[in-house]
Parts: sequence; structure tokens; C-alpha cells
Amino acid sequence: MDRSGDFRRRYGSNMFLLLLLVFGGNGWAADITVTNSWNGGFQGYFKLNPSQALHGWKVHLVFDKPIDNIEIWRAEVESHTPTEWVVHNMNFDADINPGADFQVDFVARAAGDQAAHGTFFIEGDGDAGSGSGSGTGGAATQPPSSGGGNPITGGPAATGGSAMKYNYGDALGLSILFFDAQRSGRLPPNNPIPWRGDSAVNDGDSGHDLSGGWYDAGDHVKFNLPMSFSSWVLNYGFLKFTDAYTSAGQKDMMCDMVKWPLEYFKKCWIPDQQTLYVQVGDGYADHGFWGRPENMHMGRPAYKVNTGCHGSDVAGNTVAAMASGYLIFKDICGDAAFADSLLAAAKSLYTFAKNNRGKYTDCVTQARDFYGSSGDADELSAAAIWLHKSTGDNGYLQDAKSFYPAGTAWGFNWNDANVGAALLLHEVTKEGKYKNDIDAFIRQYMPGGSVPMTPCGLSFRDKWGPNRHAANAAFAAVVAAADGLSPDEYKKYAMSQINYILGDNKLHISYEIGFGNRYPKKPHHRGSSCPTNTNSCDPGSWADNPNVLKGGLVGGPDQGDNYDDRRDDYVKNEVACDYNAGFQGALAGLYHFSVNNALPPAPAAKC
Repeated sequence: MDRSGDFRRRYGSNMFLLLLLVFGGNGWAADITVTNSWNGGFQGYFKLNPSQALHGWKVHLVFDKPIDNIEIWRAEVESHTPTEWVVHNMNFDADINPGADFQVDFVARAAGDQAAHGTFFIEGDGDAGSGSGSGTGGAATQPPSSGGGNPITGGPAATGGSAMKYNYGDALGLSILFFDAQRSGRLPPNNPIPWRGDSAVNDGDSGHDLSGGWYDAGDHVKFNLPMSFSSWVLNYGFLKFTDAYTSAGQKDMMCDMVKWPLEYFKKCWIPDQQTLYVQVGDGYADHGFWGRPENMHMGRPAYKVNTGCHGSDVAGNTVAAMASGYLIFKDICGDAAFADSLLAAAKSLYTFAKNNRGKYTDCVTQARDFYGSSGDADELSAAAIWLHKSTGDNGYLQDAKSFYPAGTAWGFNWNDANVGAALLLHEVTKEGKYKNDIDAFIRQYMPGGSVPMTPCGLSFRDKWGPNRHAANAAFAAVVAAADGLSPDEYKKYAMSQINYILGDNKLHISYEIGFGNRYPKKPHHRGSSCPTNTNSCDPGSWADNPNVLKGGLVGGPDQGDNYDDRRDDYVKNEVACDYNAGFQGALAGLYHFSVNNALPPAPAAKC
């Protein structure tokens, strides 16, 4: 289930504060540990060490000065006054055993350059927590370098075909630009994002170059599990709906865009060392820095899996990305040498994954609070079926079938590739069990299914990235429709979700930045929010972001279709690579149907 990894909050580097026990209004209280502070905020944590088992918990955080906002992991804010914040457990961490030493991290925004002193207590518990923190401060920032050259631009879009309520081709082109804005490393001369320059060019480990890839979201960590998922989902849409990209004048842009993470994945896999790098940057330290990536000069550790630290889940997604990338550069983008290098890497990495089964977050614990994995079978099934499609080897097909976790998936996302594997397996085998799982998945999102819908018609799977969940279901629907499964029904459902995102909503705005005239102006994104002509950046500014993050899909509304364009609202207003991947594929599918005169009339907007 897509849970803890959506708490994409980034912390800072460490200072210190020793935990002391003090008496408070609930019989006891313990000092909150502060690990870093800066002008406008501080980072800290508290540890729960209850005297009896907790089955659901509520904690009061009491500070000695007003706190403007708290971003917290492993908990949700329930209520607050300026100096007292009440938080409660998430669904997945309600049960805590006595003496569990359960740490909850947070970042607080407050005026001044001195951290607030705070205490905490568990409501209804009579014993205190414990903990301590230590470390070093971060590095000063430097002026950014810049990319140069002439930007790539899309070609002219084709005309004709079925009528579209919204121009899916235009929205498709914008989404490509979002991924270009997420680039890390030394940018090429044809960089199309004028406010982005070189950054994190020294990413690496013991002399091994790990520069490149995409920054994950509004932060600057490179998390390979969601990055590789995003890569193969984008590749799938490109392969399935190539004519949409060509008709929209975006084929060359897409070839350029999808190559960026694939080059990075090749760097991450070192076959002769049986080592796969899976993350660059410390998620906690990263969040203490609000600024442009070009001004970021903190330490960026690299994390890896190998024969002693297994990670077949992230390895599987990476295989799927490289194997699907092989088909793209062989059949669409005209680079046979690069294609062959991808396939060779994918084959050897797949063997490594099969021989070293395990969840990467069991040993790469730094990723656990951000992208904690629940298993590897779905990723291995997707990896194997992509290798079968790339090679024709039936051994891979048998692997894909044996790994496939049958049943109705909760969602289609970085932690759940089931329905993607089902779609690919159905394309090859036409077996009914895969069709049944595909139908069950899509229909649970449709009206009358088990997934709730907002009054205005968005499938609302979860408050974290509801637009992403709905768009990913729409992507599954357009792929299924293209394969002949309930085509009219599934096309209409996909249109209802994408049209909601592009304007058929209560506020009549586009949740894709830059599409139309009304869209989010303050996304939770560091590079977009910071001016390019100064090292100073104020995340609390009420001004619109100075740099338009074209194509970024923000998280979306609440279950009542309500939305506020606030930079500090990382639930509704953050962007992420995996938010855009299925969304872009759904746009490509709908545009494909339009240019082929196969798009039914748009369903009526509910609001």
C-alpha cells in the first residue's frame, strides 16, 4: 500500500540537544530533541517509549514560542494553538510496544533564528520517552552555474481527429518540461528550462560518478525506487502511444527526456561489484535546506544494495526501466548502441535481483520513512515481462508469471506495480486471470467502486497525491482500452479523471501548472520558489513562485474538492516525478484516441 513514502519531507543536518525528563500537566513531559535550526525554522524529533502497549496514540507538543507550521512524519496534525500542537498516529503506526523507542521527526517553521524549546507527552500515558541527537552543521551555498545553448522545442502538433474538451497534446508537452526541470547533474546545452542550471555535479561514492538522474519532488534527493518506476511507466506510455507523441510534435523532446534517468541508472549498476546504488542524498539533511539545487553544497551520501544488503524491489524497477528503454532507443529514438547497453545492463541486473531477494529499506534504512517498500514480487514480475518483450526469451515470461502477485491492487504507484505487470502480461498471454485483475482494479476506481469519489468526480484513493492516484488509474484504463478491454467505458472514465485535473473541478483550475490560465502559482518546490539572481530564498513568502514549474502536477484537492494554493501545504501542493508519470501516459493515450478518431465525447463535468 502506498503509505509512508508519500511523506516526502526533507530534514536538515544535525546540531544537538540532550533529552531531559521534566514534569508537565499530564504527570510527565520530556524535552523535544532539536537537531538543527536556521532563520525561520528548526528540525527536531521526539521518541515514544510507552510504559504499556499503544493501539493508537496522541501526542501533545508544547513550545515556548509560537510555531507557524509543522511538517511531520509518522504522524498527522490533529489540532493546534500557536504554542501547543496535537498529533496522532498514522494508520500504519498505531501499534507501539512498550519500550519501542519509536522516533517521530518533524520540521517546524517559526520566526527568528533560535529554535523553540519544546516538551511532549503522550495523552493518557504516565511514562516518558527517551532519546538524544548529535551531529554537524551544513555547508554554505555558492552561486549557481547555468546551462547554456538553445533549448529543445516541440514540433508542430497534428490537427484533425476526434474533438477534445482539453488539448491533451499541449498538456503532454508541458509534462515533459516538468521532468526536464527535475534534472540533476550537468545540464546539456539544449536545456529547455531557463531557470535551471548545473547542480549536484559531484554526486558519487569513492570516486564513482553518480551525477545525473531526477530530483524526486520539491526536494533534491534522488530516490531510485520511485525514479525507476516513473521511468518505466513513462517508457510504457511512449511505446504504447508513440503516434500521440509524434502527432503532438513531442517525439524528440520525449527521446531526450527519457534518456536522462536511463543514463543515470547505468551509472548506478556496477556488475563486476554486484552493487546497485539506490539513493543519493540524505532525506533528513536535505529538508533543512530550502534553496535552489544550484546553491546546494551539503554532503550527499550515496546508498547501495549488494549481495550483503538485498534490494530486489528497486533492482526490479530499474530492470524494467532499462529493458523498456532498450525498446524505445531501438525502435523509436534511433540509438542502437545505447539501446544495446541498456539491455545488457538490464539482463545482468535482473540476475542479481533474482539471486538477492529482499526489500531494500530493510538495510537502506535512510529511505524507510520516505519510500518504504512492502515487497519485491510485483517489481520482479514487471522486470521479467519487460525483458521478455525485449528479448522474446520465454524464460523471462515464466518468471513474470511466477512472480506476479494475483489479486486486485490497491493502487498503481512506486510501491505497487501489480496492475502494470498485469497489463503487460495480458498483452503477451491474453490470459483471463490478468484481464480479471485489470478489470477489478479499474472498476474499483470508477463510480460505484470501492474507491470514494469527490462530489465533483475525482477518484479519491488517498489524501496524499489524489491527482496522482486518479491519473494512474486513468493510465491503466487507456492502456486497457487500447488492448480492447471495455474500450468505450474505460476511455470515458480516463477522460473524466484527466478532465477533472485539467479544469472540470469545483475551482475550474488546472492542477497541471502552466496549462490554461488558472493553475497553481505556489507549488511546494524549492527550485521554482527561489529567485535565480540571489542566494536568498524565503519559503514563507506569499508571493507567487518566481519560476513557473511548467507541467508539474500538484497533489490535488481534499475529498470535498477543496484546495488552497499554498507553498507550505506539501500534501496538496507538492509535485513529484511519480505524480506525473502515469498522468503523462494517460494524456498520451487520450491524445492517441483523438488523433485516430476513436475518442468518445467528453463526459459532462459534475461541477
